[in-house]
Amino acid sequence: MSQKIHPTAQIEDGAQIGANVSIGAFCVIGPDVTIGDGCELKSHVVVDGYTTIGENCTIYPFASLGSAPQDLKFAGEKTQLIIGNNNRIREHVTMNPGTVSGASKTIVGDNGLFMMGAHVAHDCVVGNNVILANNATLAGHVELGDYVVIGGLSAVHQFIRIGSYSIVGGCSGVDSDVIPYGRVKGERANLVGLNLVGLERQGLARDDIRTLQKAFNQLFGGDGTMEQRLDALQKDFANDQIIGNIIAFAKAKTKFPLCQPPKKT
Repeated sequence: MSQKIHPTAQIEDGAQIGANVSIGAFCVIGPDVTIGDGCELKSHVVVDGYTTIGENCTIYPFASLGSAPQDLKFAGEKTQLIIGNNNRIREHVTMNPGTVSGASKTIVGDNGLFMMGAHVAHDCVVGNNVILANNATLAGHVELGDYVVIGGLSAVHQFIRIGSYSIVGGCSGVDSDVIPYGRVKGERANLVGLNLVGLERQGLARDDIRTLQKAFNQLFGGDGTMEQRLDALQKDFANDQIIGNIIAFAKAKTKFPLCQPPKKT
């Protein structure tokens, strides 16, 4: 088992370090930490608490992973931070473990990019292939689907859900749920359309995008209540899995309403 550990790094007894791991100068690794094969910690990285990091992650200077959550109710319980494989965690990123009032764990998926100063708070669930740009922040209990992009300096309110393949513009405050494939922006974020660029990059066929646009217009521009429009959408697009994802997301019970297009004046 090949490891490259700088002599100034402090690794406490009990920490489990995988094969081919590189730990740079002045890193501090707690006793209950597990670091998977092939990870690289550049320097000055702190990994604490009951934290598990998957394989082939690269973690840059001054990142802090697994320190106590910023929740006044936290009293030192054994809660977890679980980080998947192939993540890039840049400078000054912070990720906190869960709390017993939540799921007792924070989960971060695979293949993520967390740019400088991004924050993942307690009890968040972050999907695969997610990007948090510089200083993007998630409050507690936030759920992000796969391929979500959060723009720089944006903040997501606690308990908010953001559906897969959606994008949040920079400097946005998100305080309502964002449908899958949606695009939101604004000081208090409004739904301004579909994430068309992102969908094209992921290889979604143009016919599927046109169908998705038709369903979007029907859901947010049609007559009747939101519940009635969702029922009509379910009937009109009964065999369309992509539209079904939006319907299931919108009908799920949650603490917050759906993010809506801006009101016409």
